[in-house]
Amino acid sequence: MAFIETRQDGYILEIKINRSEKHNALSPEMYRDLALAYGELSRNPGLRVALLYAEGKHFTSGVELDKWAPIFGNGKGFETCEGGIDPFGLAGERHGKPVVVAVQGNCFTWGVEVLLNTEVRVAADDTRFAMLEVKRGIFPCGGATLRLPQQMGWGAAQRYLLTGDIWLADEAWRLGLVQEVTPAGRQVEKAREIAEKIAKAAPLGVQNVLKSTRMAWNEGEAEAAKHLFKDLLPVMQSEDAAEGVRSFMERRDAVFKGR
Repeated sequence: MAFIETRQDGYILEIKINRSEKHNALSPEMYRDLALAYGELSRNPGLRVALLYAEGKHFTSGVELDKWAPIFGNGKGFETCEGGIDPFGLAGERHGKPVVVAVQGNCFTWGVEVLLNTEVRVAADDTRFAMLEVKRGIFPCGGATLRLPQQMGWGAAQRYLLTGDIWLADEAWRLGLVQEVTPAGRQVEKAREIAEKIAKAAPLGVQNVLKSTRMAWNEGEAEAAKHLFKDLLPVMQSEDAAEGVRSFMERRDAVFKGR
């Protein structure tokens, strides 16, 4: 049985984690299928954005540690299959199109780390976040040590990484880790609404926003600034840029084709 389900809805790739009877605990096979979904998002020209969410009361209780322990201990890290893109953004290329995520209930360990490698995050007001690894004799290896201090702030991140304590949705919103908090049960609806807005925007523009902001984050403002007009030139020469000007002049919504 596949626990990672995908379907295309217009320009949106919906990725559903569906192992609720195990609180969506991540197995190596689920990781592979999630990586393949991220690969499909980046390769398929008919897709512009992904919506990632989970079935059931909890986004995830964490990983199946007994199955992951040998992998964590092999010294190689995450290895994606052919056609896959690491959903933690650590191995090889990263996804080239935005991912919007909705979380609820327990969002532990890998749930936090996959969230840190998404662009827009929506949390139900019952969401509980935690990095539990130090309580299990290990430390996070899916990106939390790299990104949580950047995105939450040094002291706040260390507070939770070093103790394994839980933090709640309101705290995540206050610290900027999530962008919306909704009543429980409404988080996917809100995330889909945001994904639909991204899907209506100019795809070349959206993808270059992601490229430029990532470069500034990882390599610094000065390096990213060097690429701005070089990367803007082919976008300005696209059909979508011409459509953007026409729609402005004609006072109507633009209809973009991604070329």
